[in-house]
Amino acid sequence: MIDRSLLKNIDWTLIALLFMNSALGVVIIYSSSHYLPGNIYLKQIIWIILSLVALFLFMIVDYAKLLAYSMYFYVIFLFILAGILLFGSTVSGAKSWIKLPFLQVQPSELMKIIVILLLTYVFSKFKKKYFTWKEAFLGGSLIAFPIILVALQPDLGTALIYIPLILAALILAGINRKRFVYLLIFSLIFSIVGWNFCLKDYQKKRLITLVSPAQDPLGAGYHILQSKIAFGSGGVLGKGYKKGTQSKLRFLPARHTDFIFSVIGEEFGYLGVVVILFSYFLFLSRLFHSVDKSRDRAGMYIIFLVAMMIAFQFFINVMMVVGLFPVTGVPLPLLSYGGSSLLANYLGVSLVLNVKMRRFVNV
Repeated sequence: MIDRSLLKNIDWTLIALLFMNSALGVVIIYSSSHYLPGNIYLKQIIWIILSLVALFLFMIVDYAKLLAYSMYFYVIFLFILAGILLFGSTVSGAKSWIKLPFLQVQPSELMKIIVILLLTYVFSKFKKKYFTWKEAFLGGSLIAFPIILVALQPDLGTALIYIPLILAALILAGINRKRFVYLLIFSLIFSIVGWNFCLKDYQKKRLITLVSPAQDPLGAGYHILQSKIAFGSGGVLGKGYKKGTQSKLRFLPARHTDFIFSVIGEEFGYLGVVVILFSYFLFLSRLFHSVDKSRDRAGMYIIFLVAMMIAFQFFINVMMVVGLFPVTGVPLPLLSYGGSSLLANYLGVSLVLNVKMRRFVNV
C-alpha cells in the first residue's frame, strides 16, 4: 500500500488540468459524432474512467521499481508488437490492434511509456558531462526496434512519436554542437534513404500535397483542404455547438479523432481555438515546470520525456490540421477519441505524479 505521508505531495493541480482537457475532449467528441451510431462519446468517458484508475494504481508503485523492470516490459512488448504483425486486427489500413471482448487496445501507444522508462533507466546512469557515441548508439537501438515494428504495421504517425523521446534523452545527457551536427547529417541521409526505399507511393503523395494540396483535391490533398475549409468557415466566434457543416455533412474526415481540432475551429471559431490552446498551455507548462521537482536524475528524465511526448503529439496534430505537416494519423492528446492514446497519456502523467510525490524520498 502507498505511504499516506506521500498523499500530501500529490500534484492535484496537474490532475485537475489533465481531467479538464479530457472533459473538453468529450464535449467536442459528442459534437462531432452525435449523429453517428455507437455513442462514441460514452466510450470515451469509459476510457477516461479506466485511465484514471490506471493513473492512481500506477502511482502506488515506486517509479524506481518500474525502472528496474523496464527491460522486461520492453522485451515483452516487442514480442507483442511482432505478434500483432501476424495476428493483429486491421483498423484504417494498419494492423496495430488487439481485439478484446469489450474493447480494442493499441500496444504501440503503450510502448511509448515503456520506452520512456527504459531510456530513463539507461541514460540516468550516465553522469559524464557529455554522452559518448556508445551511449547514443545504445539509446538509438532501443527505439529503433519499436519504430521498425510499428512502421511495418504500417503506422508511421505513432512511429514518429518515438523519435523525440530519444532526442529528449540525448539533450539531457549533454549533447554538444559537433555531435548534434553529426546527428543532423545522419538524419538527412536516413531521410533520403527512407524516401527512396521505405516510403510507399501514397505516403510520398501526402508529403507532396503538403506543399500543394490542390494538386490532388480528391485524393491525398482531400484531408488538408477540408480541414482548412472547416477552420476558415468558423470565423471568429464559430458556427455554434453541433452546427459544424463540414463535420456534420461528413466532408471532414476523422473528425472525432485526428481532425478534432478542425471541429473546434469550425464550431467555436478562433476564440474557441485560443481557449483550447490556453488550456493546453496550462497543462504542458505544469508538466515542464515539474522537471525541477525531482530529486534524482531518473525522475528528471521521466518528467522531461513525458512532457516532450505529449507536447510533440500536440504540436504535430495542430500543424497537421492547418496544413503545415503531412497527414500522419497522430491524434490530439486527451481531446481526440481513442482509448489507447488516452491511456498512454494518463500513464505518462502518472509517472510525473509518481516522481513528484516521492521527491523527498528518492534522493
